[in-house]
Amino acid sequence: MSQIIGKTRLAYSRAWHHVDVGSDGRTLGRLASSIALVLMGKNKPIYDPSTDCGDYVVAVGCHDLRTTGKKRQQKKYYTHTTRPGSLKSMTMDMMFEKWGGGEVLRRAVRGMLPKNRLRDKRLARLKTFEGLKHPYEQNIIKIGGTGALAQAPVESAIGTLPEVQQAFQAAKVAETSA
Repeated sequence: MSQIIGKTRLAYSRAWHHVDVGSDGRTLGRLASSIALVLMGKNKPIYDPSTDCGDYVVAVGCHDLRTTGKKRQQKKYYTHTTRPGSLKSMTMDMMFEKWGGGEVLRRAVRGMLPKNRLRDKRLARLKTFEGLKHPYEQNIIKIGGTGALAQAPVESAIGTLPEVQQAFQAAKVAETSA
């Protein structure tokens, strides 16, 4: 498929998505998987595994990254320089102190991207920031609450309709009074 002929050039244009990690209720893994989908371009109808058609993602507030359990104290990250005896390990807490939450998020997303030649290019489009300020404010097209980065509702789609909720409450009251 040519990117020049017809309207496909518009389809391949890259959008900028904004994600506020602190206000997003998702944990590290769930957030990283949705970011990886946008970086790969799987949210677009023109997705092809061999084509780099993903968008940019700007993640702000990475210092408020949410994890569950004892991952901050127990999860280890390993590095090795291929020299004998150079295996280094570091916990997630140490990673937060040394490089911040942005590096933790970047490594989680890196693990969820396909292991091929496009991974580094895709990961370069992820911009992480500890605070809420970033230099890409003019580029942002989509806020994290829409599209592929949208947080799934806590309740089911049926439970969010007001009429259904009222009918359910009325049935519950009738059942308890009977």
